[in-house]
Amino acid sequence: MSQSSQHSRSRQQAATTALDQVRNIGIAAHVDAGKTTLTERILFYTGASHKIGEVHDGAAHMDWMAEEQDHGITITAAVTKAPWRDHLLQLVDTPGHVDFTIEVERSMRVLDGVVLVLDAVRGVEPQTETVWRQRCRFGLPVLFFVNKIDRPGADFLRVLDAIRERLDVEPVAMTVPLAEQHACIDLLHRRLLRFHGEQGEELSAEPCPDALWAPVAELHEALLLAAAEADDDLADLVLNGGEPEPERVLAALRRGTLAGRIFPCFGGSALRNLGVQPVIDAAVDLLPAPLDRPAAIARRPDGEPETVAIGAKGPLVALVFKVQLWDGRRHCFTRVYRNRLKVGDTVAFQTADGRVLKEHVARLFDIDAGRKTKLEEAGPGQIVLIAGLRHAATGDTLCDPEHLLALERIEARQPVLSLAIEPAAGTDEEKLLEVLDKVEQEDPTLKVEEDPETGQRLLRGMGELHLQIVLERLEREFGQQVRTGRPAVAVRETVTHKARAEQLHCRPASPDGKQPELSAWAMVEVVPRGRGEGNAVSCRPRLRPETAALSAEQQQALEDGLQAGLASGPLQGAPVDDVAVALIEVELFGQQSTPDALQAAATRALVKALSEAGPVALHPVMRVEVVVPESNLGSVLGDLQQRRAAIQATTTAQASVDDSASIRCEVALEALLGYTTELRSLTQGRGQYSMEFERFDVV
Repeated sequence: MSQSSQHSRSRQQAATTALDQVRNIGIAAHVDAGKTTLTERILFYTGASHKIGEVHDGAAHMDWMAEEQDHGITITAAVTKAPWRDHLLQLVDTPGHVDFTIEVERSMRVLDGVVLVLDAVRGVEPQTETVWRQRCRFGLPVLFFVNKIDRPGADFLRVLDAIRERLDVEPVAMTVPLAEQHACIDLLHRRLLRFHGEQGEELSAEPCPDALWAPVAELHEALLLAAAEADDDLADLVLNGGEPEPERVLAALRRGTLAGRIFPCFGGSALRNLGVQPVIDAAVDLLPAPLDRPAAIARRPDGEPETVAIGAKGPLVALVFKVQLWDGRRHCFTRVYRNRLKVGDTVAFQTADGRVLKEHVARLFDIDAGRKTKLEEAGPGQIVLIAGLRHAATGDTLCDPEHLLALERIEARQPVLSLAIEPAAGTDEEKLLEVLDKVEQEDPTLKVEEDPETGQRLLRGMGELHLQIVLERLEREFGQQVRTGRPAVAVRETVTHKARAEQLHCRPASPDGKQPELSAWAMVEVVPRGRGEGNAVSCRPRLRPETAALSAEQQQALEDGLQAGLASGPLQGAPVDDVAVALIEVELFGQQSTPDALQAAATRALVKALSEAGPVALHPVMRVEVVVPESNLGSVLGDLQQRRAAIQATTTAQASVDDSASIRCEVALEALLGYTTELRSLTQGRGQYSMEFERFDVV
């Protein structure tokens, strides 16, 4: 069968598959754990793709962007479909690099289950923990796939221990990989599965020999006990030494997995075509259909909640979870929750700033990684691409114009690194600004701002790689070349002790009488808060004279004044964080105390209080894991200490079969600029590190 006809079959199945036969699944992991390689095998074994594309060859079907092929990593979440056992798998392959964590966050928002891939040598890595927290936020059921079992130092059981220790859950082994025999033991059915054929596509099963079964018998017992916790009748049988039917155990495991109490684990090597088919089976048998997930909660314009269940009944509800430029045009990745979405429909949505807009659905597309195919309509549970929405943004809820609702929005982290940019010679500045605006709409973690002191244009992002990829895309997709300065780290400001300040704002009347005299007085108090607690603003002042009263406009002006004061601190003009602000008292001078006067008095009083409260700068602190040859451990530790790293743990080869050591620490982001080059120099190119944002703190 040709590839185009296979894709056509998947699209037709997507339109007709019942919701209980759909599995909406994400593949997620730490960078380089093998997510895309696993996805390529799933597509091949299900018949959705006619060949396996390898990441190291730049030929992976899911890594379709030129930058992904050049760098050998996943940058953007890619969506595709695959048929398996009369079910339809909607797959989202997500990035593993921390710089692109927004891709994981917004994908998790519309998924029903996750396959979390772990490296059999490295185990639970920093970004694994980040993905795990994102999964917990949305309560998604999980399957673990312990990959790269063929590598030196791989240890399936040690990874299970790491899951217990680092993720604080009890993993349940379903298959035990045997890399030397290119097979795995199916613990549920007590079978030995062998993978034959040129690409592991042929699967044979036989009773597991006693010699192989004896070492894993305890894992089989643990599997039965885990299933028994989800089924009381099964518990009686298991505790009395009985051997229940595999189908009954599987049903109990499914209930436990959907409830978030059981975490099935599989082992294998995606690159070596070992152990992948049991994971595909488990996606059907153990992960939820859309109907198995709790109904979403939306808010009406009056703030009242409304339950949105997946299905055809009720007015349209669909969530835009990603905006992407495709062939130079704006497209919206959307998941339909309720009713059907058709070409030509008029949809309404409420923007992040509260405006209600209406737009027309010009075209609908089915998605297969970098390919799109026209659709006439999309039903509940489907993930589709919409063209023609000029203003819809990430997190907007598309609704029937007569029934406006808003699902929970998607949170985006604030950027921590910036580059000063300017057009290169021959580049049109207006065209560059237009392109930057398009890219900024696409990526909520990317900001384009102007430095108020220098007038430089700043491109802010999540890290050096994030900004590098944006610059490469500007040149490749839009022909826009820019010159850049040295990366600068975004900072925040806070205070170290309590302070109170007052300010009289007085502007005399103009000589021509056109501008009247303005007067207002305010007293503000600031108190430091704990790191990561954010700001708390109280705007309930005592009034002088006591008979005075604030109008709604005056009250709003005071609140705006306090927010304006927090937007620019006294040290570097950076946003102020982790501060409690209270407007203590306000004095009004009749008609002279206009909203503008009150806002100015509140802002200046707050700025004065911040200046007197021991202001300090807060720098981004990153959680870092460095993996190096054990022979280089001393020199790398010395270099990290020179960078003022707080070393938290060091693990040497005693816990591993290979000769590597890992260092976990916290380091200020400034100290890590250019660290990749230095680490390669210290380890003869063998060292690697990963980091994720932890908090803003004093360093």
